[in-house]
Amino acid sequence: MAAEIYVVSGFLGAGKTTLIQKLLREAFSQKKVVLIENDFGEISVDAALLKSGSIEVKELNSGCICCSLAGDFVRALQELLERFHPDIIIIEPSGVGRLSDIIKACLDPRILPLAEVKAKITVVDVKRCQMYLDNFGEFFEDQIEKADVILLSRTGNFPGKVNDAYEMVKNLNGHAVTFSKPWEQIKAAEIIAPGSEPGGCTDHCGLPGCGCENHDEHGLGHDCHCHPVNLAEDIFDTITIRTKRVFSIEELEMRVLNMERQAKGTILRAKGIVRGVDGYINLQYLPGDICITNCAAHGDMVCIIGRNLNRQELCTLLGGE
Repeated sequence: MAAEIYVVSGFLGAGKTTLIQKLLREAFSQKKVVLIENDFGEISVDAALLKSGSIEVKELNSGCICCSLAGDFVRALQELLERFHPDIIIIEPSGVGRLSDIIKACLDPRILPLAEVKAKITVVDVKRCQMYLDNFGEFFEDQIEKADVILLSRTGNFPGKVNDAYEMVKNLNGHAVTFSKPWEQIKAAEIIAPGSEPGGCTDHCGLPGCGCENHDEHGLGHDCHCHPVNLAEDIFDTITIRTKRVFSIEELEMRVLNMERQAKGTILRAKGIVRGVDGYINLQYLPGDICITNCAAHGDMVCIIGRNLNRQELCTLLGGE
């Protein structure tokens, strides 16, 4: 039996890893799962957070699947299918990757006999989606236009932005099943197989006018772009900073705030795992939003993604090497 592929895409910091954790916990706990992580930096922070004894994790770093790693991705996917014979493959592309190129790779003749794409899921941050659309349209739009399932994230934190984000998504892709309810109100089964649960699309969305008659009957949706105009590597900078420093949560927060205020260029995302006073701590940063928590995973680095970044300046600000 062919393995089932679920692609979970979304722009930087939208909430892909949180969604994957939900799917693993609620839908795939009894399945043999392989997770393919593609981080834009040298090391995948998300992979470190998702690893467990029952999940095989394959990391593809230092580039995008849709760009410099395209051939590597197809080979890695074929190898994983032939070696582990998984029931489920979850692919988390880089936040600046194009969903269309991921799907194209999954339709490679070497993959088709072994696996089938079951759902193309995109997570959209209601707080930042308009800014991403305005500034990074070709990457952001592709992730929405090629999805068959879309989940709005941070809806509970920013209820005033939900309607505008929902309308923006539906204007870009009227075929996708779109969820705007808080995620704790959504069953994983609804996400991976929309339409299988009672209630139809209006129940999924929590908003009227979903237009469920427009759903893609074939699952794979729209045609893929064969040759993207711009590569993510040409548009975005990625800097990985290693550090042996032991941070308190307060010190790390202070350094990130200083980085936000003082650093040259535009910082779109920062994430990392570093040594803390009582173990290890996980940093998740988006403009105007810092989250620092204790974590079980070990690490010694922070990955920063943005434009026109200065490595030495960021290293000094964060106390790296």
